[in-house]
Amino acid sequence: MADILLVEDHRDIAEGLRACLEAEGYSVAVEYDGGGGLAAVEREGPSLIVLDLMIPPPDGFELLRRWRECGHLQPVLVLSALGTEPDKVRGFRLGADDYVTKPFGLDELLARVGALIRRHKIWRQGVPVPSMPISFAGVIVHPSSRTVSRHGEVVPLRPKEFELLLALVSRPDTVISRRALLTAVWDYSPNVESRTVDIHMVELRRKLEDDPAFPRHLLTVRKAGYVFRP
Repeated sequence: MADILLVEDHRDIAEGLRACLEAEGYSVAVEYDGGGGLAAVEREGPSLIVLDLMIPPPDGFELLRRWRECGHLQPVLVLSALGTEPDKVRGFRLGADDYVTKPFGLDELLARVGALIRRHKIWRQGVPVPSMPISFAGVIVHPSSRTVSRHGEVVPLRPKEFELLLALVSRPDTVISRRALLTAVWDYSPNVESRTVDIHMVELRRKLEDDPAFPRHLLTVRKAGYVFRP
Protein backbone atom coordinates (compact mmCIF):
# COMPACT_ATOMS: atom_id res chain seq x y z
CA MET A 1 0.00 0.00 0.00
CA ALA A 2 1.32 3.45 -0.96
CA ASP A 3 0.20 6.94 0.00
CA ILE A 4 0.84 8.21 -3.52
CA LEU A 5 0.80 6.53 -6.92
CA LEU A 6 3.01 8.40 -9.42
CA VAL A 7 2.48 7.58 -13.11
CA GLU A 8 5.29 9.24 -15.09
CA ASP A 9 7.22 7.84 -18.06
CA HIS A 10 10.32 10.05 -17.71
CA ARG A 11 12.35 8.07 -15.22
CA ASP A 12 14.55 10.95 -14.11
CA ILE A 13 11.48 13.06 -13.28
CA ALA A 14 9.77 10.09 -11.63
CA GLU A 15 12.73 9.22 -9.44
CA GLY A 16 13.32 12.85 -8.50
CA LEU A 17 9.68 13.28 -7.49
CA ARG A 18 9.72 10.00 -5.60
CA ALA A 19 12.73 11.17 -3.58
CA CYS A 20 11.11 14.54 -2.78
CA LEU A 21 7.79 12.98 -1.78
CA GLU A 22 9.46 10.33 0.36
CA ALA A 23 11.48 13.08 2.05
CA GLU A 24 8.11 14.58 3.06
CA GLY A 25 7.15 11.28 4.68
CA TYR A 26 4.94 9.78 1.96
CA SER A 27 5.25 6.24 0.66
CA VAL A 28 5.32 6.31 -3.14
CA ALA A 29 4.66 3.71 -5.83
CA VAL A 30 5.89 4.55 -9.35
CA GLU A 31 4.61 3.28 -12.69
CA TYR A 32 6.02 4.31 -16.06
CA ASP A 33 3.11 3.57 -18.42
CA GLY A 34 -0.66 3.46 -18.57
CA GLY A 35 -0.96 -0.28 -18.18
CA GLY A 36 1.05 -0.22 -14.98
CA GLY A 37 -1.02 2.69 -13.72
CA LEU A 38 -4.27 0.81 -14.23
CA ALA A 39 -3.07 -2.20 -12.26
CA ALA A 40 -1.38 -0.19 -9.51
CA VAL A 41 -4.55 1.60 -8.39
CA GLU A 42 -6.10 -1.73 -7.44
CA ARG A 43 -2.87 -3.03 -5.91
CA GLU A 44 -1.78 0.05 -3.95
CA GLY A 45 -5.05 1.75 -2.99
CA PRO A 46 -3.32 5.16 -2.85
CA SER A 47 -4.66 8.30 -1.18
CA LEU A 48 -3.52 10.37 -4.18
CA ILE A 49 -2.55 9.77 -7.80
CA VAL A 50 -0.05 12.04 -9.55
CA LEU A 51 -0.49 11.52 -13.27
CA ASP A 52 1.43 12.56 -16.36
CA LEU A 53 -0.78 12.68 -19.46
CA MET A 54 1.77 11.92 -22.19
CA ILE A 55 2.62 8.36 -21.20
CA PRO A 56 2.75 5.08 -23.15
CA PRO A 57 -0.78 3.79 -23.78
CA PRO A 58 -3.26 4.05 -22.41
CA ASP A 59 -2.43 7.74 -22.05
CA GLY A 60 -3.31 9.84 -19.02
CA PHE A 61 -6.66 11.03 -20.36
CA GLU A 62 -7.75 7.44 -20.95
CA LEU A 63 -6.49 6.41 -17.51
CA LEU A 64 -8.60 9.13 -15.90
CA ARG A 65 -11.67 7.98 -17.78
CA ARG A 66 -11.18 4.31 -16.85
CA TRP A 67 -10.41 5.01 -13.19
CA ARG A 68 -13.55 7.08 -12.74
CA GLU A 69 -15.72 4.61 -14.64
CA CYS A 70 -14.46 1.87 -12.32
CA GLY A 71 -15.40 3.93 -9.26
CA HIS A 72 -11.92 4.91 -8.08
CA LEU A 73 -12.49 8.15 -6.17
CA GLN A 74 -8.94 9.02 -5.10
CA PRO A 75 -7.98 12.59 -5.99
CA VAL A 76 -5.89 12.85 -9.15
CA LEU A 77 -3.31 15.59 -9.63
CA VAL A 78 -2.34 15.93 -13.29
CA LEU A 79 1.30 16.88 -13.85
CA SER A 80 1.81 17.55 -17.54
CA ALA A 81 3.52 19.64 -20.21
CA LEU A 82 0.10 19.99 -21.88
CA GLY A 83 -0.75 23.42 -20.55
CA THR A 84 -3.45 24.84 -22.81
CA GLU A 85 -6.87 25.62 -21.39
CA PRO A 86 -8.59 22.95 -23.58
CA ASP A 87 -6.19 20.33 -22.18
CA LYS A 88 -6.94 21.43 -18.62
CA VAL A 89 -10.68 21.49 -19.17
CA ARG A 90 -10.55 18.02 -20.73
CA GLY A 91 -8.60 16.75 -17.74
CA PHE A 92 -11.07 18.20 -15.25
CA ARG A 93 -14.04 16.85 -17.19
CA LEU A 94 -12.53 13.36 -17.13
CA GLY A 95 -12.06 13.51 -13.36
CA ALA A 96 -8.87 15.35 -12.44
CA ASP A 97 -8.98 17.23 -9.14
CA ASP A 98 -6.00 19.49 -9.82
CA TYR A 99 -3.71 20.31 -12.74
CA VAL A 100 -0.08 21.46 -12.64
CA THR A 101 1.88 22.26 -15.79
CA LYS A 102 5.53 21.46 -16.39
CA PRO A 103 7.93 23.00 -15.57
CA PHE A 104 6.60 23.32 -12.03
CA GLY A 105 7.72 24.72 -8.70
CA LEU A 106 8.46 21.95 -6.22
CA ASP A 107 7.17 23.86 -3.19
CA GLU A 108 3.84 24.56 -4.89
CA LEU A 109 3.53 20.95 -6.02
CA LEU A 110 4.18 19.66 -2.49
CA ALA A 111 1.60 22.12 -1.12
CA ARG A 112 -1.00 20.83 -3.58
CA VAL A 113 -0.15 17.20 -2.82
CA GLY A 114 -0.53 17.81 0.91
CA ALA A 115 -3.82 19.63 0.47
CA LEU A 116 -5.35 16.90 -1.69
CA ILE A 117 -4.29 14.13 0.67
CA ARG A 118 -5.62 15.98 3.73
CA ARG A 119 -8.96 16.65 2.09
CA HIS A 120 -9.25 13.03 0.92
CA LYS A 121 -8.63 11.77 4.46
CA ILE A 122 -11.23 14.18 5.85
CA TRP A 123 -13.75 13.06 3.21
CA ARG A 124 -13.14 9.39 4.07
CA GLN A 125 -13.74 10.14 7.75
CA GLY A 126 -17.16 11.55 6.92
CA VAL A 127 -16.89 15.02 8.44
CA PRO A 128 -20.42 16.39 9.08
CA VAL A 129 -21.70 19.04 6.67
CA PRO A 130 -24.81 21.27 6.76
CA SER A 131 -27.94 19.31 5.89
CA MET A 132 -30.37 21.96 4.60
CA PRO A 133 -30.75 21.95 0.79
CA ILE A 134 -30.05 25.19 -1.07
CA SER A 135 -32.10 25.93 -4.19
CA PHE A 136 -32.06 28.44 -7.04
CA ALA A 137 -33.50 28.51 -10.58
CA GLY A 138 -34.42 24.84 -10.63
CA VAL A 139 -31.11 23.77 -9.07
CA ILE A 140 -31.09 22.04 -5.67
CA VAL A 141 -27.82 21.58 -3.78
CA HIS A 142 -27.91 18.83 -1.13
CA PRO A 143 -24.91 19.35 1.21
CA SER A 144 -25.46 16.22 3.29
CA SER A 145 -25.49 13.85 0.31
CA ARG A 146 -23.11 16.00 -1.76
CA THR A 147 -25.45 15.84 -4.74
CA VAL A 148 -26.95 18.42 -7.08
CA SER A 149 -30.08 18.21 -9.20
CA ARG A 150 -31.38 20.52 -11.91
CA HIS A 151 -35.02 20.42 -12.97
CA GLY A 152 -35.31 17.04 -11.29
CA GLU A 153 -32.27 15.49 -12.99
CA VAL A 154 -29.08 14.61 -11.11
CA VAL A 155 -26.11 16.72 -12.22
CA PRO A 156 -22.78 14.87 -11.93
CA LEU A 157 -20.18 17.11 -10.30
CA ARG A 158 -16.57 16.36 -9.47
CA PRO A 159 -15.72 16.67 -5.74
CA LYS A 160 -13.97 20.03 -6.14
CA GLU A 161 -16.79 21.36 -8.33
CA PHE A 162 -19.26 20.52 -5.58
CA GLU A 163 -17.12 22.10 -2.86
CA LEU A 164 -16.66 25.26 -4.91
CA LEU A 165 -20.40 25.47 -5.57
CA LEU A 166 -21.19 24.92 -1.90
CA ALA A 167 -18.71 27.62 -0.86
CA LEU A 168 -20.50 30.11 -3.11
CA VAL A 169 -24.15 29.21 -2.50
CA SER A 170 -23.60 29.12 1.27
CA ARG A 171 -22.82 32.85 1.13
CA PRO A 172 -25.27 34.43 -1.33
CA ASP A 173 -24.57 37.97 -2.55
CA THR A 174 -21.08 37.83 -1.02
CA VAL A 175 -18.09 38.39 -3.28
CA ILE A 176 -15.39 35.79 -2.57
CA SER A 177 -11.90 36.25 -3.97
CA ARG A 178 -10.10 33.58 -5.97
CA ARG A 179 -7.48 33.31 -3.26
CA ALA A 180 -10.13 32.81 -0.58
CA LEU A 181 -11.73 30.07 -2.68
CA LEU A 182 -8.37 28.40 -3.27
CA THR A 183 -7.78 28.38 0.47
CA ALA A 184 -11.29 27.18 1.37
CA VAL A 185 -11.76 24.54 -1.33
CA TRP A 186 -8.23 23.43 -2.21
CA ASP A 187 -6.57 24.24 1.13
CA TYR A 188 -3.79 26.17 -0.63
CA SER A 189 -1.63 28.81 0.95
CA PRO A 190 -3.18 32.23 0.24
CA ASN A 191 -0.10 33.29 -1.74
CA VAL A 192 -0.49 30.51 -4.34
CA GLU A 193 -1.78 31.77 -7.69
CA SER A 194 -3.84 29.41 -9.83
CA ARG A 195 -6.44 29.39 -12.61
CA THR A 196 -7.97 26.29 -11.06
CA VAL A 197 -10.93 28.28 -9.72
CA ASP A 198 -11.65 29.84 -13.13
CA ILE A 199 -11.65 26.48 -14.91
CA HIS A 200 -13.96 24.91 -12.32
CA MET A 201 -16.32 27.89 -12.62
CA VAL A 202 -16.54 27.34 -16.38
CA GLU A 203 -17.62 23.77 -15.70
CA LEU A 204 -20.18 24.75 -13.06
CA ARG A 205 -21.75 27.29 -15.41
CA ARG A 206 -21.84 24.75 -18.22
CA LYS A 207 -23.70 22.30 -16.01
CA LEU A 208 -25.99 24.63 -14.04
CA GLU A 209 -26.67 27.86 -15.94
CA ASP A 210 -29.31 28.17 -18.69
CA ASP A 211 -26.82 30.14 -20.79
CA PRO A 212 -23.24 29.54 -19.61
CA ALA A 213 -21.96 32.43 -21.75
CA PHE A 214 -24.27 34.83 -19.91
CA PRO A 215 -24.65 33.40 -16.39
CA ARG A 216 -27.27 34.79 -14.02
CA HIS A 217 -26.29 33.11 -10.75
CA LEU A 218 -22.59 32.16 -10.72
CA LEU A 219 -21.04 35.49 -11.58
CA THR A 220 -17.57 36.93 -12.01
CA VAL A 221 -16.84 40.21 -10.26
CA ARG A 222 -14.00 41.78 -12.21
CA LYS A 223 -10.75 42.08 -10.24
CA ALA A 224 -12.55 40.83 -7.12
CA GLY A 225 -13.61 37.20 -7.46
CA TYR A 226 -16.94 35.40 -7.73
CA VAL A 227 -20.41 35.80 -6.27
CA PHE A 228 -23.58 33.71 -6.13
CA ARG A 229 -26.81 35.57 -6.90
CA PRO A 230 -29.94 33.50 -6.07
